[in-house]
Amino acid sequence: MKSLLRTVSLTFAIALMGCGPGVDIDAIAAAATAKVGQPAPAFTLTDSTGKTRSLADFAGKTVVLEWTNHGCPFVRKHYGAGNMQAQQRDATADGVVWLSVNSSAPGQQGHVDGAGAEAVRSEARAAQTAYLLDPDGTVGRAYGAMTTPHMYVVDPTGVLRYAGAIDSIASPDTDDIAQATQYVPQALAELAAGQPVSVAVTRPYGCSVKYAN
Repeated sequence: MKSLLRTVSLTFAIALMGCGPGVDIDAIAAAATAKVGQPAPAFTLTDSTGKTRSLADFAGKTVVLEWTNHGCPFVRKHYGAGNMQAQQRDATADGVVWLSVNSSAPGQQGHVDGAGAEAVRSEARAAQTAYLLDPDGTVGRAYGAMTTPHMYVVDPTGVLRYAGAIDSIASPDTDDIAQATQYVPQALAELAAGQPVSVAVTRPYGCSVKYAN
């Protein structure tokens, strides 16, 4: 039964990856300028408190980028279980900058303004450094963000070192979290130890980013 449920869950995950009216996921991936092993695309966005945040502000620090949409069941999986918040707390305690990015367009699932984002953060007891608003999808498209969640790790020199899924089990089932490899903590630990990231690219899973049509 567990095997059957996992098969159904995986099928569900893959189906959701392609959803989103008018959005060509393959085109977004092909047009992305973010490439692992190369400098991460520069950006400037407004956060949920109205403050301007640029990737350049965090030069010399490791940065995690987390694409998010609170209406997505896969995002709810990791926040509902406390997995995302635990990773945020552990990372920021080690001096890592954690930026959640919302690229949902106005009128699409998950779109919020600053006040809405602050409410989402408060309800989830999230511990990211900042929640960034990307309603026109410019930054999301530059990074090729396809799903929520979709995770990236940028090293202190500004080079992208990880891009892909949050973990190794593409499922909406919270019971799978404990058995999965958590790719971001793994990459952060390897970078902190001066080692290359052993798993640098994975296929993301979740709901499609709700870009404008």
